[in-house]
Amino acid sequence: MGRMAVAAIVSLWIVPVSLTVNRIVPDPYMDEIFHIPQAQRYCRGDFKTWDPMITTPPGLYYLSLAYVASLFPGMWFAKGIQSLPELCSTSFLRSTNAVMAVVCSVLVYDLLISLSPSLGEKKATFYAVLIALYPLHWFFTFLYYTDVASLTAVLAMYLASLKKRFLISAMFGAIATLFRQTNVVWVAFVAASAAISYVEDLCGKDRVNLMYKKLKIDGKDVNKNSSAVVPTLRKRRMGASTNPSQLTNSKVIRFLPLNDSGLINEIVELTLKLWRLKWKVLVTFFPYLLVLLVFGALVVLNGGIVLGAKEDHVVSLHFPQFMYFGLAAAAALAPAHFTLGQASTLWQSVRRNKIGNFVNLLASLVLCMIFVHFFSIAHPYLLADNRHYTFYIWRKLIQAHRSMKYLLVPVYVYSWFSVTTALGKAQKKVWVLLFCLANALVLIPTPLIEFRYYTIPFYFLILNSKIEENIKWIVIGILYASVNIITMLIFLYRPFQWDHQPGIQRFIW
Repeated sequence: MGRMAVAAIVSLWIVPVSLTVNRIVPDPYMDEIFHIPQAQRYCRGDFKTWDPMITTPPGLYYLSLAYVASLFPGMWFAKGIQSLPELCSTSFLRSTNAVMAVVCSVLVYDLLISLSPSLGEKKATFYAVLIALYPLHWFFTFLYYTDVASLTAVLAMYLASLKKRFLISAMFGAIATLFRQTNVVWVAFVAASAAISYVEDLCGKDRVNLMYKKLKIDGKDVNKNSSAVVPTLRKRRMGASTNPSQLTNSKVIRFLPLNDSGLINEIVELTLKLWRLKWKVLVTFFPYLLVLLVFGALVVLNGGIVLGAKEDHVVSLHFPQFMYFGLAAAAALAPAHFTLGQASTLWQSVRRNKIGNFVNLLASLVLCMIFVHFFSIAHPYLLADNRHYTFYIWRKLIQAHRSMKYLLVPVYVYSWFSVTTALGKAQKKVWVLLFCLANALVLIPTPLIEFRYYTIPFYFLILNSKIEENIKWIVIGILYASVNIITMLIFLYRPFQWDHQPGIQRFIW
């Protein structure tokens, strides 16, 4: 069990499904009509021609070029292929994402082990395989889109940061921005998360050293009393209460008991630690800062974050997009969020502070009502192409009745409440706040409702959610597999065709 097992199991479905897709759908599909010709230009050495309909950077095309070039000598020897462009067929370019999907599954395995060392290889293998079935990631493994490579780069950045290899992490972050511009937000998120862990570790070491010095000053033999000292230090490093007078020093900050403190206390404590260690943090995390600065400069030079089709991708205040993600993410983990047990847990947490939580709940409902009333956006792309699930969700659910978008607000609020509660069991409140802010920065400016935009934040969510019951994972896997099978059967055997009636621009079955 382990990395090899995950790679082998994921390959068992990627290879046959890829062959089937390329046999039945050999021509570029949907956005592939833009990406594949552009990649083929790169294969011919034409790096100056750019399709103005492409909005994302050329990272995927460079990756495919490197991938094809690495295979060219062997293919030339085996099949007599005379030139590199001959390898840049639709099926071969699609295989780039197939390879990336296998790498991505291995990264998920390593992340699970890093985030939960007690998980064990067998469970980590099982969970990684199930996560690889996540429908939005699974389906686009077989098409030439930027999503799979983008996710892989972001996860590689996250894993390197957890292993304290910050330079390598920043390099993967730079690569991630070459696939999707919004990945710069996840670069900032990973950097901030790593900085929090970094200062916590440094301050933890200071606290241990101070305790040992205090014991020596008091005339106690540390070695003889190690059995009593070590458990105490462990408890205090885990956030147990300490006497501030024992830790007050010109070089040491008071350590608040995080388990008993609120978000404000966490922010205050973290700010003090960051200020004290500002130069160490700045030097250590400068590679991330450099990525952010270079990206900002390129945005200024480009005149905006979008490369092409700027008129159709204008930055908007699309607040409901943030709410849609909460519901979509909770629904994707329905066995963990939409259960009577979870509803009861959330209700009990509300009852602990009735007045405060009631006010927060009421404010959330009112704010979300305002958002859906004034900021709901129906992008032209959403209404123009009925090959997306979002087309039917918008037409048949959200727009089924004028009151429907308001009736869904309590579901949005419940979903986010459940998601943040689940994350709060595994991460600090500050981390959860940063996660929410990162989602807001990625999703709110985006006018188009597109579930593919939810993939990266969903992976951060599921990797940091402590879903311990195997039965929940099994149900999640069954749900994912069912959606994948139905979607692929429709895609392969119920193809869409253009309706050529005058004045109608839609696909028919």
